Amino acid sequence: MVPEDARYTAQHEWLRETADGTVVFGITDYAQDALGDIVYVDLPAVGVALTAHSPCGEVESTKSVSEIYAPIAGEVVRVNAVLSDAPQTVNSDPYGEGWMVEIRPSGPVDGLLEAAAYRALIGEG
Repeated sequence: MVPEDARYTAQHEWLRETADGTVVFGITDYAQDALGDIVYVDLPAVGVALTAHSPCGEVESTKSVSEIYAPIAGEVVRVNAVLSDAPQTVNSDPYGEGWMVEIRPSGPVDGLLEAAAYRALIGEG
């Protein structure tokens, strides 16, 4: 499942631009499936400045701990508080209720993969 309305990174994050110019992101269905049952999500604090392609949090599953990478540079304006009590939401709805971080970009939102290119990357294209 690779929604057409999102863009992607090679590190398996997705992002969508919102109407007010912020960007919401999380990990892809491919990533959550590879991780298995997610039991803990560690997200950055509101106000933190993220650097593109740098670690900004962690996802812990029954199999491993994996870093979350910021898809673009910007300031964290909101995090998904639901994930602290229900991290498994990332497994059940990675592109919807399982979103992770909302940021205000500090530059252009570019250098990302369209859905077709991401499908090719993960072998679904």
